[in-house]
Amino acid sequence: MEFEKVIRERSSVRKYSGAAVDAETLESILEAGRLAPTAKNLQPVKIYVVRSDEGLAAIDRATKCRYGAGTVLAVCGSEEAAYHKGSYSTYEMDSTIVAVHMMLEATNVGVDNIFVEAFDADVLRSELQIPAELTPVGLLMLGYRTEDCPVNPNHTVRKSLSELAEYL
Repeated sequence: MEFEKVIRERSSVRKYSGAAVDAETLESILEAGRLAPTAKNLQPVKIYVVRSDEGLAAIDRATKCRYGAGTVLAVCGSEEAAYHKGSYSTYEMDSTIVAVHMMLEATNVGVDNIFVEAFDADVLRSELQIPAELTPVGLLMLGYRTEDCPVNPNHTVRKSLSELAEYL
């Protein structure tokens, strides 16, 4: 798919068929995350690929927002391993950039998705046995929308460019 089409057509899906993403397609999505830029190229990110029934049940205990997705990528960052500027660490920004790259590649290869921040990090950490040095930043739900999945009515609602950008 052409990039212009990807960025215009990608939308958050909240009703999945439950079908898992095949291994080759998933590898393509993960590779896009691997190639994402991070501050000083430190790559302080770890992605947990959740596909098993037990793993998906664990995700369900941490969030109500899986929406039936058959594959979930738990994107975590290491504050310690990230670039620091004073007291600021780039781990959240780096993790989110990685997630956005994977979202766009998912759309590119025909996989519906939504990035979810609404989860209990303590439950997720416990359920997935995420080590203390990593912080869960978001969950990327991947799969295929159901036929009756409503289109998000806000998808095309955007501020004008003049409201968003200011030339100096």
